Amino acid sequence: MPSVHVLRPNAQERGASLTEVLMVMVILALVAALAGPSYKAAIARAQARSVAAEIASGLRLTRQLAMSRRERLLVQFDQARRALTFMRADSGDVLDEYQYADKGVMLDVPSAGPNVLFYPSGRSATATTIAIVDHMGRRITLTVSITGRVSLS
Repeated sequence: MPSVHVLRPNAQERGASLTEVLMVMVILALVAALAGPSYKAAIARAQARSVAAEIASGLRLTRQLAMSRRERLLVQFDQARRALTFMRADSGDVLDEYQYADKGVMLDVPSAGPNVLFYPSGRSATATTIAIVDHMGRRITLTVSITGRVSLS
């Protein structure tokens, strides 16, 4: 008759007890609870930087188009619709529109009013500062100088 061998677990081959599994779960829950708010803050910062970069890019492109087309171009900041409209200043033809309503940010009214006008020389009609505020209250400042240069800070 063949012998039957019963396998007995070694001390090194034992599984984890329920208490050990629960402790690991508690530690993971604590780490997740602590990391959650900082993760949300990082996402908000990244979204605000992204919107600021997109708006700066749109303003720079409008300036370049004004110079290359040799015409005045206007950027209107519409607070109610949370949108920017890029258009020809003389005819009012809309070239493009940028919606930031779903981006989780707010724009303060530009310091020189709701319009930024670029001349064919590339200059801006007035210098202006635009503050972009994320839902955590942090601000990114976008500046359009009188020479038409656009900078972020």
